[in-house]
Amino acid sequence: MMKTLASLALLAAGATAQIIESSSFGTGEKISPNQDSIPGWAIGGEGHAPHVLSDKLILTPPYPGNTRGSAWAQSPVTQSEWSAEFQFRASGPERAGGILQLWYTKDGQSRIGTSSIYTVGQFDGFALVIDTHGGRGGSVRGFLNDGTIDYKSHNSPDTLAFGHCDYSYRNLGRPSIVKLKHTSSIFEVTIDDKLCFSTNKVALPAGNTFGITAATPENPDSFEIFKFILESATGQGSTIPSNQGSTPQQPISNQVPDQPAQPIINSGTEGTMNGLAVQIADLSGRVQLTGKATNTILQELKNQAQKAEQRYAELLQKSLAQDRQFAQFDTRLSRLEQLLQVIQNDLQSKDYSGRFNQLHETLRSSHLSLSENLQGHLLSVITASSPRMGFFIFLLIAFQVLLVISYVIYKRRRANMPKKFL
Repeated sequence: MMKTLASLALLAAGATAQIIESSSFGTGEKISPNQDSIPGWAIGGEGHAPHVLSDKLILTPPYPGNTRGSAWAQSPVTQSEWSAEFQFRASGPERAGGILQLWYTKDGQSRIGTSSIYTVGQFDGFALVIDTHGGRGGSVRGFLNDGTIDYKSHNSPDTLAFGHCDYSYRNLGRPSIVKLKHTSSIFEVTIDDKLCFSTNKVALPAGNTFGITAATPENPDSFEIFKFILESATGQGSTIPSNQGSTPQQPISNQVPDQPAQPIINSGTEGTMNGLAVQIADLSGRVQLTGKATNTILQELKNQAQKAEQRYAELLQKSLAQDRQFAQFDTRLSRLEQLLQVIQNDLQSKDYSGRFNQLHETLRSSHLSLSENLQGHLLSVITASSPRMGFFIFLLIAFQVLLVISYVIYKRRRANMPKKFL
């Protein structure tokens, strides 16, 4: 009877909750069969390439900063009622930051790409934003858009949120579980099985696609995605594996008395081992990521050391050139000192007072003779160049005679001119 009830419960769960494989990942032991992509999803980034590990997708690394990462489902959701489970983890230094978005939009990969809620333009659909808005340690907010609002040019996109709750998600050491449920009667968001916000006024159309984007500043957080599972009550897909219910009993085999009995491993021990395996795999991924970041830092340190050595060599060459110039300058100063010393010795060893007196007498006699000769010469020049008075008197009389003659001629002509009567 118990086995029958358990089977009916499993069948009921499989009938009401089915995984949409084309829009899900992380349902198995590995997140992807290959190391560079996830089947059914397009992965891209800016400033780096997102890493696909065995159990998680690293959208943004812990180093360097100013990077973006995205993962978009390639198949649109054809169901109108669905539920989604989204597991992520954010870790980084104390003052680090970043933003993580879960999108359900139309043409999300082409319209949104790696954008955040603050850099996206006009999108059509729903966005769940996880960041440290408001300085409260973390928040989860919901945004809607019908394609008419340009969030990038909006004065305050934060005021467009229709639902929110506070949630400290950074450095928890475990994945955070976000669940979304959309039916004809309700739309709700829960985090770690606690209700964040819900409403009965939101109706999202079918045909949109899911996407995950993350962006970090210069001091970054590392966003890791462990799984995204999309379920539908009416869609076609594989049923959700369930660990609940009674386990079918194994037939009891005859034990040989001489052989020791095999140890029975209960479900609790098996769950603990699975948890340890997951933690070991996660630790291995973190070690790999830390190793890559360390190699990058070492390479940059090596480049900086090479640049420092080149700079030191250039400064050393300049210093040697300056030393040569200083040596030449010292040599010239030594020569000048020697020349000044010779001149000083020459002046101190000889007496030039007699020669100075002789030069003074010569200059004095030359001055007296020049003064006497110059005075007589100037008088003779002035006397020879003075005008003669007789010549001036003759010119004056001739000018007056010329005026008299001109006046007489003028009178005669005027008297002989015909008279005009009016």
